[in-house]
Amino acid sequence: MQYNKHNFHKHTFCEFQEVQLSGIEKLKISYKSKSGSIYYFTEKGVYRVSNHWGRAANCRWRLLSNSTSKINNSTARIGYANWSDFYPNNDKDKLFYIEVNWNTNEVIFQHKNNLNYKVNFLIRDALATAKRIQIIKEVLTEENWSKHLTFDNLNELRVAIIQKLIETDETFIKIKQSYL
Repeated sequence: MQYNKHNFHKHTFCEFQEVQLSGIEKLKISYKSKSGSIYYFTEKGVYRVSNHWGRAANCRWRLLSNSTSKINNSTARIGYANWSDFYPNNDKDKLFYIEVNWNTNEVIFQHKNNLNYKVNFLIRDALATAKRIQIIKEVLTEENWSKHLTFDNLNELRVAIIQKLIETDETFIKIKQSYL
């Protein structure tokens, strides 16, 4: 599917890269949504000025930023994405995989058409992905789940279990049973 200014806002997943105001200063506003987001269309992509990122109507749009300030959905930020950065999105199809940033302990979902996708990542639908992410966050932040397991190093155990949660459909209970 080729995305453009006429269809990018219909059931898509996209990661916008945050840009500075100077990126849009000379552009004319192409569209302003009912929710107040402003769009500037170019031949190669779209700039979006918005105070809300994440789930936008039937889309999942994430803002990637090099800034240390948290994206809090109260201050407008500017993002840019090429038309080729948009992928189909819906709740039924298996479209998503899970990534963990081990340095920050952040867990996110990615689209299977993402260039960073590796074949060992299991593709799930939106609901199954959300449920897995919830379990992974528990493994990353809590210790109670490991109470009856046999292991030498909790961090190594976390990595091993999370890898299985990302790469297989095994239940969390079944994965833990292998460490009894």
